[in-house]
Amino acid sequence: MSSALWVAVLASALGTLLMRLLPLVWMQRRLERQANGDSLEAMPQWLSLLGPLMIAAVFGVSLMPVAPGALSWLATLIGVLATLAVWWHKRTLGWPVAAGVTAYGVVVMLAGLAS
Repeated sequence: MSSALWVAVLASALGTLLMRLLPLVWMQRRLERQANGDSLEAMPQWLSLLGPLMIAAVFGVSLMPVAPGALSWLATLIGVLATLAVWWHKRTLGWPVAAGVTAYGVVVMLAGLAS
């Protein structure tokens, strides 16, 4: 692997660590300062919104094709529809993701074979 790829992997790992570590350390220090034992009252409301916001951000980024074009958008649409259909049927997290990725891959492969 090239050194640029290693730098990107290390930067991603560091960013992921800091996103988890900094709120934890900040909240521990805040609780120690208050020391009244009521940890739910001490938690700021904006902190409870971070998880859903990060999931929404990752979801939004994953919907944008790398190379926007008709085929990419079609594959993305079919992948999203497959994900939603399997989620509606199973109500789990693993199977819908696998179905969406598979549907996307099948559309891209079939389009490659047709070209």
